[in-house]
Amino acid sequence: MRKPLFTLSRLALSALAVAGLLALPAHAAGTVEVKYVEAEKFMDFGFGKFERDRNQASLDQSFQRLARLLPDGQTLKIDVLDVDLAGEVRHGAVRDVRVVRGGVDWPRIKLRYSLQAGTTTLKSGEQSVADMHYLFGVRSFGPRDGALPYEQRLIDRWFSETIASSNH
Repeated sequence: MRKPLFTLSRLALSALAVAGLLALPAHAAGTVEVKYVEAEKFMDFGFGKFERDRNQASLDQSFQRLARLLPDGQTLKIDVLDVDLAGEVRHGAVRDVRVVRGGVDWPRIKLRYSLQAGTTTLKSGEQSVADMHYLFGVRSFGPRDGALPYEQRLIDRWFSETIASSNH
């Protein structure tokens, strides 16, 4: 019986497969640019610089996750004009605690946005978004949900209803 001129091992086949996948173009996505307009005057964005910075970073992550949902070449520009976080702060002797009750303490975000493709504005506006029912039908949140899970869900819903719907 004759031996084949060359044989490919499993390792070589795997290496070829990976090389082929790497040669494919990566999924392109749009970009999101966020600015906070006079954040120090927001209704409730946290108390103290540390908490405001942490909350801004959390909202930034929520907005930046949306970039992968935009088509390549589109830019979503967002000016955050006001934030009122879910819950209310109860001041304690040792530390302050944010308590969510489902009353008039729902999350609210006021923003101005512009969706652009190159130099063309596809959609723009100014909108106040809120979730008065933020505790209804809610699942329990864990550490992976970030510091502001109610606001993250609010941003996701706004994007789905306002921006993603205009991309179809």
